[in-house]
Amino acid sequence: MATAPCSPPRKFPTSAFVTLDATKKIEEEDLPSYIPEDYYPVYIGEVFGYRYQVVRKLGFGVNSTVWLEHRFLTLKLRVRTKEHNHVNLHSDQETTIYEYLKSHPIEHPGRNRVRSVLDSFEVAGPNGIHKCMLYQPLGMSFTEFLRLLPQNRFAKELTQKSVQLILIALDYLHHCDVVHTDISPNNVLQGIEDDSILSEIEQGELERPIARKVLSDRTIYNSRPMPFSAGQPVLCDLGDARAGTQKHRGDIMPGIYRAPEVILGMDWDSKVDIWAIGVMTWDLLEGSHLFFAKKNRVPDDEQHLAEMVSLLGPPPPEFLRRRNWKGTVPIPEQSFETREQWLDGEDHALFVQFLRRMLCWMPEERPVAEELAFDEFLMQPYATTFLEASTETIT
Repeated sequence: MATAPCSPPRKFPTSAFVTLDATKKIEEEDLPSYIPEDYYPVYIGEVFGYRYQVVRKLGFGVNSTVWLEHRFLTLKLRVRTKEHNHVNLHSDQETTIYEYLKSHPIEHPGRNRVRSVLDSFEVAGPNGIHKCMLYQPLGMSFTEFLRLLPQNRFAKELTQKSVQLILIALDYLHHCDVVHTDISPNNVLQGIEDDSILSEIEQGELERPIARKVLSDRTIYNSRPMPFSAGQPVLCDLGDARAGTQKHRGDIMPGIYRAPEVILGMDWDSKVDIWAIGVMTWDLLEGSHLFFAKKNRVPDDEQHLAEMVSLLGPPPPEFLRRRNWKGTVPIPEQSFETREQWLDGEDHALFVQFLRRMLCWMPEERPVAEELAFDEFLMQPYATTFLEASTETIT
């Protein structure tokens, strides 16, 4: 994989920072599954692979901690490798998928809209081996971006442009016979057009060291999330992706984004990604989830399916023949038309029509990503611009 040229490491402050209460949990410690020994004890200023220096903490999760590297790369350190640990299978799968994509080069406009691994290697920690992965730097996720917006939602035009670009990225993956399986606002990140914001981040750590919790065996830093950037969206995290032309089996997709064929344990293919795009489009534009999928505040498949019936109508007999299922939960009284609250007239009709193309029971009836990228709802801004230009020319 790619390597980066060596440069002298920078020295970061070892004092003049706020020391947090060691008895209170912060960051990854708050995760229900947190085991300290699973996480590599990174310190700011540390150099990995003889060339990648950590300059700031960007975030954390059940699988890893994420850091900004001196030459403006994103460095992800996975939890330690343990036999039969599905979390570590996630990182191995991600590397495998990226290598698979490299071995299947195709010219496609969506190729640069999918994040790639630039380098990867193993790091020996005090309690085991950790996978280290380097990526291009990106801004905040759509989930983080939504929190900054009025009503926590995208405007119509931003939704249209963003979803169209994500569909182009997805079409690239599908042309390579890769199913993403984990599409959600968490895994779509803003591109960065100006590296100066990264320079400012690093300089900020030198001048105003982040608060941290100092323990006997590690230091846990507060994260400094990436700032807003205006770059185009990039589809990320292929750790749960599948490759190949065959049908797949198994439980995939984040809860409220799961397609009906996944919930019912059927075989599935790339059309699960199309379903997820439909659900995510709703969430971006409406500022609330399309599906709640909970009963007594606990995730419930029957409730999830009942909500689907309320929006899509009952599943066709052909779909039911693939799996013996009889719903036992009352069907809510709702529809796309009554739930949608931000659009009027033609905008409302085109949006609902777009959703219905993706959110349907039969996977084979969902269009491919390329076709959806040219849906009338997504092309509306271009049609409006063309009409306005034509009118000005005539007058």
